[in-house]
Amino acid sequence: MSNADVIRGVYAAFQKGDIPSVLGAMAPDIVWNEAENFPYADKNPYIGPDAVLGGVFARLGGEWDGFSVKEEELIDAGDTIVTLGRYGGAPKSTGKKINAQFAHVWKFKNGKIVGFQQYTDTLQAARAMGG
Repeated sequence: MSNADVIRGVYAAFQKGDIPSVLGAMAPDIVWNEAENFPYADKNPYIGPDAVLGGVFARLGGEWDGFSVKEEELIDAGDTIVTLGRYGGAPKSTGKKINAQFAHVWKFKNGKIVGFQQYTDTLQAARAMGG
């Protein structure tokens, strides 16, 4: 399985709510960074799958209705995969829907994700969340 296939599987699993599969693609020492000024960048970097689960995924699940990640393009550079797409959903606190662009940069080593960097429209997310 190529690294690109792993990432396609990660997005498919996330969309189905299969978070254990998403976490299973990560190395034990993954370094995960949310975009600067994004609401969940407050604890950057998240080190390890458990930190990502508690600091990012649990917050998304608890604070958003219908949060979605739609991959639109994948750029395969071997041990680096870049995906471009859009976030959707609405914070439960405001109900304001987002349709925000993103770029994700995924780093691999030995078939496992060792790094993640998010780039997105942080202002749109902050406004939607009431900031």
